[in-house]
Amino acid sequence: MKKQAIFPWGMIFCLAIAPVYGQYYENVKPHAMVEKVTRLHFFYHDIPVGNNPTTVLIAHANITDNFFSPSPYGSLYAMNDPLTVGPDLTSTVIGNAQGMYLALSHDPVKFTAVFYADFGFTTGRFNGSSFSLFSRYPPTDFVPSPGTIREMAIVGGRGAFRMAKGFALLRATSSNATTGNASLEFNVTLYHY
Repeated sequence: MKKQAIFPWGMIFCLAIAPVYGQYYENVKPHAMVEKVTRLHFFYHDIPVGNNPTTVLIAHANITDNFFSPSPYGSLYAMNDPLTVGPDLTSTVIGNAQGMYLALSHDPVKFTAVFYADFGFTTGRFNGSSFSLFSRYPPTDFVPSPGTIREMAIVGGRGAFRMAKGFALLRATSSNATTGNASLEFNVTLYHY
C-alpha cells in the first residue's frame, strides 16, 4: 500500500513546484531588436621579429624548430597586433587584434592557419567595442599577389557590436617572406544589434 502512495505524492510535488520556478521568469518581456549593419576599413600589422614583435611562437610540434622552419605545421602563435587607419605602421593606431593562430600547413611556401582574434577598438566612435573573428585563413603564399582577397568569418562581438556576425575581406598590402612581417587591409561587414 505504501508503494502505491509514493507515485501520487510524487506527481503532486512535481505539479506544485512548477509554478514556483515559473514565477522567476514571468516578468521577462521580449523586446524587438533592430539589426544594424556596420562597415569598417582598417589595416592590421603582424610583426613576428624585431625589437617589438607583436606575434610570438608559444608552442610548436617537435618537427618545428623555429618560426621559419621548413614547415610551421603544428605551431601555435599568440598575437597582439596593432590596427591602424592607414597602411603604414606609423599611421594612427585605432585598436589591436589579440588572439592566436595555429599553423596547419605542411607546405613551407603556402601558409594555412586557423585564426582566432578579438579586434578591439580603443579610439573613436567604437572605443571599447570589439568583434571576434574565428576562421580558417585560406592557403596563401608568404608573398601573395597584391590583388588576392581572402574572406574570414566574424562570429561575435561586444559593446556596439553585440551579437555580431559577418565577414572580413582582407588582402596583403605588404609582406616580407624573410622576416615574416605583414600588413593586411581589412574591409569588415558586421551585422549586430
